[in-house]
Amino acid sequence: MKLRIGITGQAGFVGTHLYHALGLRPDEFERVPFEDAYFSDAEALDSFVRSCDAIVHLAAVNRCPSEDELYQTNIRLVRQLVGAMEIACVTPHVLFSSSIQEDRDNVYGRSKREGRRLFEEWAERSGGSFTGLVIPNVFGPFGRPNYNSFVATFAHRLTHGEAPVVQVDSEVPLIYVGSLCEHIVRLLRPSDATTAERIRCVRLPPDFTRKVSDVLHLFEEWRDSYLARGELPALADLNEVNLFNTFRSYIDLRERGATPLTLHTDPRGSFVETIRLRGGGQVSFSTTHPGITRGEHYHTRKIERFTVIKGRARIQMRRIGTPDILSFDIDGTHPGYVDIPVWYTHNVTNIGPDDLVMQFWISEWYDPADPDTYFEKVAQP
Repeated sequence: MKLRIGITGQAGFVGTHLYHALGLRPDEFERVPFEDAYFSDAEALDSFVRSCDAIVHLAAVNRCPSEDELYQTNIRLVRQLVGAMEIACVTPHVLFSSSIQEDRDNVYGRSKREGRRLFEEWAERSGGSFTGLVIPNVFGPFGRPNYNSFVATFAHRLTHGEAPVVQVDSEVPLIYVGSLCEHIVRLLRPSDATTAERIRCVRLPPDFTRKVSDVLHLFEEWRDSYLARGELPALADLNEVNLFNTFRSYIDLRERGATPLTLHTDPRGSFVETIRLRGGGQVSFSTTHPGITRGEHYHTRKIERFTVIKGRARIQMRRIGTPDILSFDIDGTHPGYVDIPVWYTHNVTNIGPDDLVMQFWISEWYDPADPDTYFEKVAQP
């Protein structure tokens, strides 16, 4: 039987991601729609709490010019939700998004700590189930700059030609919004509820911890390489993948539009580089006219893959210092590839009646400070 899940603050940063994450599991969960206006409509809020097997309470104010207003708003939202459940005499499993700010003496942290206490008291009175989530700093695509996270602020400013400023260069525990949603989904499942305490506090671990300035420097590098030159970065791990996808989400796609590529032509055909990899390497494609041969060289470091997309190609290779020539005929009607070893001189000939279309993937490493670490030799087969 599906669990009916409602999310207060559904339209917010985490709420939007969680709503879509639950939508990926239609066999487990049914999403109960929520609108912020329900907090101003007692009948709508009553109908909402009656419809839910579980409620994830995300609705809150993170920043506000008035500290008192921030505190009072967050407490009011908790009291309203508790009041609606008590009037309706329902006890859905409530998950409350608190924050590691609970441990600090600031207004937002106090509002979260007090909100968690109010939910715990409700669960004690009603016999309901409550899970308080103490969450690290959340980042991810589409967060509000100057509101949800310094990560969002940095990414938005750098992709819009502005200069971010580091206010406090501290070590910050960070959790990706997708990771947070996975934690919440796990805690919503009946298999978790049957083994858990009825009232509990769960401190979610961060995905990683990073200095504020380190995130800024990484984003500045991506601005200069990916945004300005189209180079795909070398991403060290999943955390950098998540940071990179977050950075990309702030690019104004309408203004940026499609990026033109440089088409190189000569009597042999054409050549276009489509991807340059920041860590070294590229992806490209070429067209070659019938009867034309390309190549006649070898490499000492490059890792190459030649793929025939359309037409007929003959790829020949010979290990340097040996007489034997290896020959491979590939027809694009049955696409195939050949990997080129180092120290093998190689060429490609169009042996068909039409233009040959090929894709090339090349990975290479070199130290830009030492040109001697990268070199290419040319030899006849």
